[in-house]
Amino acid sequence: MDKFLGDKKAIAVFSLPALLFYIGLIFIPIGFAVYYSLLDWNGRAGTEVFIGLKNYLNLFSPADFFPTALKNAAILAVLSVFVQIPIALLLALVIAKNTKFEGFFRSVYFIPVIISTTVLGQLWQKIYHANFGVLNAFLEAIGLESWTRGWLADPNTVLGALFFVMIWQYIGYHMLLMYSQIKSIPTSLYEAAEIDGANGAQLALKITIPLIMPMIKVCVTFSIIGCMKTFDLVWVLTKGGPYHLTEVPTTVMFDVIIRQMRFGAGSAMAIFIMGVCLVLTLLIMRFFKVENYEY
Repeated sequence: MDKFLGDKKAIAVFSLPALLFYIGLIFIPIGFAVYYSLLDWNGRAGTEVFIGLKNYLNLFSPADFFPTALKNAAILAVLSVFVQIPIALLLALVIAKNTKFEGFFRSVYFIPVIISTTVLGQLWQKIYHANFGVLNAFLEAIGLESWTRGWLADPNTVLGALFFVMIWQYIGYHMLLMYSQIKSIPTSLYEAAEIDGANGAQLALKITIPLIMPMIKVCVTFSIIGCMKTFDLVWVLTKGGPYHLTEVPTTVMFDVIIRQMRFGAGSAMAIFIMGVCLVLTLLIMRFFKVENYEY
């Protein structure tokens, strides 16, 4: 095995098919998207007009609601980091302590992740419905009729109602990632700390959280990048409405490319989203590198 792994020619030969597949699947489409983003093009052959960076300069025009979409994505990212991840971490810490019915709770919290997003969207549409929704029925049952409303139609509540579902859906995903990392920590570390008089909170703060920091970094990265790429749940629940209040970058891009047939502008949005995701990933890696050094 060592001889084979030391043969660079053999490694190159066996890696070449995967490399070519990766280039064809990732880099070539990105190259085409970059090229299209420099054009004013409606998708018909022979109608391309080179306009340079004009599509990028027009990204922040209020006409396409892209600034609103970026603002909503930023709000969702903040909520994901400061609400979703802490709740997932707390659940992971509690369940990993050899809790009774540990496997049951682990499975229950993960169920929303494995259910189709379209199904979840339809489910929450019924929950939020103004006339026969479960949420309004519950509020009426406890005497809070004045709180009832069309949650996905009211401009004052639609964004919060949408973000609640999006945060709720993936708590179990991040919980399971951190739970698996916690279970890999040697019990001898906890036993030694307990002998020295450490309590549960100190064990979590001084041992568990520092040791699972690499997994927390992964969860934060997935969460923030997911906020920039989210589409399906928003489309099922609100389609970006009402009044474009719940637009996210991908819904705007979908509208521009598919409905308006502006392939150049839509490609510019796609490249911009990809660039933002790359920058955010680098910033997260830099931030957690500093934090790990401090630990």
